[in-house]
Amino acid sequence: MTQPLLGISVLDFSTLLPGPMASLMLAEAGATVTKIERSGGEDMRHFAPAHGLSSAAFMALNGGKMTIVLDLKQDADLTRARDLAGKADVLIEQFRPGVMARLGLGYEALSAHNPGLIYCSITGFGQSGPRALQAGHDLNYQALSGVLAQGLVRGASAPLPPALIADIGGGAYPAVINILLALRQRDVTGQGCHLDVSMTAGAATFGWFGDAIADASGVAPEGGQTLLTGGSPRYRIYATADGWFLAVGALEDKFWHVFAAAIGLPDVLRSPDQPADVVIQAVASLIFACPADHWRALLEPLDCCCTVVRTLEECRSEGRSENPRASDASGAGLALAALPVDAGFRPSATVSRRVPDLLPSTD
Repeated sequence: MTQPLLGISVLDFSTLLPGPMASLMLAEAGATVTKIERSGGEDMRHFAPAHGLSSAAFMALNGGKMTIVLDLKQDADLTRARDLAGKADVLIEQFRPGVMARLGLGYEALSAHNPGLIYCSITGFGQSGPRALQAGHDLNYQALSGVLAQGLVRGASAPLPPALIADIGGGAYPAVINILLALRQRDVTGQGCHLDVSMTAGAATFGWFGDAIADASGVAPEGGQTLLTGGSPRYRIYATADGWFLAVGALEDKFWHVFAAAIGLPDVLRSPDQPADVVIQAVASLIFACPADHWRALLEPLDCCCTVVRTLEECRSEGRSENPRASDASGAGLALAALPVDAGFRPSATVSRRVPDLLPSTD
């Protein structure tokens, strides 16, 4: 299958996670990605643990790209950046609002010479509004989107969410989706556009169920009280006797009754008329009576949407480490970040995806 983005050039000024993951997805679909880095390389190159000549984090996000080192405070390098932007199909940037414009690299300036340019800005809060210039990271964006609160119970301990929902789901994924939509629109109109991706707004997508309840009832649900945030015994994480966890997603009656029968929940507690907190406590006590291996052997063959939580190592042993691999000049290699790009759109896993060396700008 021909890669759908062959012939598309991407100029990537972004760092760390959201922009680099977006440009990696575009590269895997055939786009040529040129990454602009400062002297010494972006911060992600220096994240621990080191791997080969770089870091594991950087390698996982940047295999298959090219890099040009530019100092945007120097006139010659700034001119080089403008020249590159004049030939690009897509530009991705992740600075605070106004930074690129002050450098003469804003959308208005660049699109005047390259009207087909698709210019994607990824920020925490969008290009305008009261928080536009405020600093933040994924956890802050989740906290301000309304998503984080939906899983928190007032007065209870609060585990740190392991998923970078705002960076990836609110930043990288919307960037790719909208870049692809803009490319399709450009096919029709011949015109590019400026895409304003707010990670906080993008993260709010993950809170759709709570928003729907609030709109319908006029009252926003408390954290941990909805069907999908812990308010139901059918959709919860229960502790096992050996200190591990069982993920129960037995929402539908057919799954719930199979699960309830298997764990020995009394008939009277299987009815939806029973108080949720009473049923939750009863189920928790039953699950806590046996170790994880017991529940894996008993419940998973029943196909009732109940699974023992897999460790990262278990997931890797089941095939996750078979992702295409990136390598650097030292010969060190590791798997690219897992991406939701269909294998038919990507090059073969055997195709080399070199991590870019830091090379000075050339004409």
